[in-house]
Parts: sequence; structure tokens; C-alpha cells
Amino acid sequence: MIPIGKPCLSGEEEEAVIRVLRSGMLAQGPETGAFERDFGRYCGTDHAVAVSSGTAALHATLHALGIGEGHEVIVPSFTFFATASAVCMCGARPRFGDIDPDTFNLSTGSVQELLSSRTRAVIGVHLFGQPCDATPLREICADEGIFFIEDAAQAHGAEYHGKKVGGLGTAACFSFYPTKNMTTGEGGMVTTNDPDLARRIRVFSNHGQEEKYLHTSVGYNYRMTDIAAAIGREQLKKLDGFNRRRQETAGYYDSHLPREGIVCPYASPGVVHVYHQYVIRVTGESRFTRDELAQYLRDRGIGTAVHYPVPLHRQPAFVALARDARCPVAEECAATVLSLPVHPGVTDTERDRVCRAIAEVA
Repeated sequence: MIPIGKPCLSGEEEEAVIRVLRSGMLAQGPETGAFERDFGRYCGTDHAVAVSSGTAALHATLHALGIGEGHEVIVPSFTFFATASAVCMCGARPRFGDIDPDTFNLSTGSVQELLSSRTRAVIGVHLFGQPCDATPLREICADEGIFFIEDAAQAHGAEYHGKKVGGLGTAACFSFYPTKNMTTGEGGMVTTNDPDLARRIRVFSNHGQEEKYLHTSVGYNYRMTDIAAAIGREQLKKLDGFNRRRQETAGYYDSHLPREGIVCPYASPGVVHVYHQYVIRVTGESRFTRDELAQYLRDRGIGTAVHYPVPLHRQPAFVALARDARCPVAEECAATVLSLPVHPGVTDTERDRVCRAIAEVA
């Protein structure tokens, strides 16, 4: 089976973990601090705060920005659950915006329709590795006096008009889940150029401690371990190479997949897409449905996935909050998208096999 996702780990990560185990410092320590500096430098930001997951990154950031009960945060409906659940974790209400049909990213027009006196932030997700259109979203937020937050969980190393994601807004939140473009096993990071925001996130993520055993607020244990950070430091060295391989495979698919009834991913001008997922759409012009194609490929040992089959405004957990949500594009995409294997471990032979299998039924 060609898996839809696979972490790329080797001897360097193993040696880094052994080094930490032998040091005796397994929890958050010098490796985490070094990883924060490395990652912040990579993203071009002044500060980076390592946490235990991408969800923790979102929650800690929203909390540190003072977002809570009575506030609203605009999020795309077509994304992973955590983008909106983190808003609820702060006691605020997510408002679900529709997406652009080409990029799958948050629609600027939808954001403008959802703005209210209660809006405190917009979360722009760089979905599947393609940066959202940050400039107009940032301008809207500046005009309204609200925060623009990047959900960069799927976009490590992506670029928007010559600048890496992570420094395009008030803060950016990354995930290092095993199938991301780089991994720490589990983990996350917040990048920002605001020193006070970084400090508040750090305090909140360490039980509200301003200094050891001095708790000035109630926080969480969202710390990253040095074991995870050691893996992350090695993965960061390889990230650009991982992304180039993803881009090569995506380019091969673009050139070799049949196009009747299949829409390949669109890359916006001025962006560097890092293809966390390679997501096609199976349209009505196709001789098969999305689900039929997925089953056909699975029967031939090719893994696929649907990211995401249920838009957030249709999720049972959010139905009560989303009665007024209108997201027809998100609903259409949820019914037609299919992710093909694009991780760095996909070989030339395997990507050719994917294209030939689809051509057999197209």
C-alpha cells in the first residue's frame, strides 16, 4: 500500500533522541529553547514559543490575545476541527466563513459579511500547504482593529510574496503532528514579532508561572518536551528538502493525471505551495464519483483520504453555533475532494503508479 501520509525519520533523529535521553533532561529544557530559536529564525520572526500541539498553539494564542466570552472569531468552515474548537475553548464563538473554490482558503468576501461588533480576530488557514491571501485579510483586520492569526499547521516553509508564513499576522500557529511537512511526534509552535504576546503565551502554557512556583494566572501544561524538540531540530534541517520533493511529486501529478472530470490543485501567483496534501476535485464531468475513485485506488494498493468530508458548520459539535452559516463552496468541496499520496517518501515509481491507475478509469 502506498500510504497517504508517512513521517520521514532517519538516523539523525534517532541520535538526537538518544542524546537527550542520556542527558537526563527529558522535559522542557535547552533543546526546546534551541528549537524555538531555530524555528523563529527560519520563519523570520523575533519570537517562537514551543508547545505540545497545534491545538495548544491556537488555544494559547487566542487566550493570550484576551479572546473570551462574548467575542467572535471568523474561521473557514473547510479546515480541521481544531481551528474552531480552540475558539470554543476560550469561551468565544467561531463564525464560519466560506472558501475560495480554487485555493480552498478563506474567502475575503465571506469575512466581510461576517464582521460584527463582537469580532475580535480572523484565523486564516494556509490549507493543504498553500498560503491564504494574507494581504486583504490583514487589511480588513487592521481597519477593524482586530487580530489576524495564521493557522500554519499545514504550511511549514510555504511563502507568500517572498515572505515565509509565520510572520504575516499577529501570530502564527504550527503543528508538528507525524504527517505534517515536519514532525516532532506531537507538538506545536507559535511565532510572533510581539514580545509581550510571546511572554503571555509562554506563561499560559506553563501553568501560569511568571517564575518557578509563582503563578500569576491559571494556565495549562502545554510544554514541549526536549525529546520532541530534538526531533524537531533535525527535521527543520531537512524541511526544505522535504518540501522540494513534495513539489516535485505535485508537479508530476499536474503533468500526468487525466483532466476529464479531475481538477488538480491551483497555486496562486506569488506563493510557494508546499503541498502538505495534494488535493484533487472529482467533478460531475467524471465517469466516477469521488468515493468510487477512492475505492478503486484502495483496491489497487493506493492510499487516499478525504480532507475534509464534513465542513465545520455541519459538524454536530458546532451545529448550534452555526445555524446562520452559509458555506456552499465548502460543502461542494467536502463532497468532491480527494487527497493523493504526496509525502516525501513517495517514489518515482509509486507516483507513476498513481497516475496510471487513475488513467485506467478516467
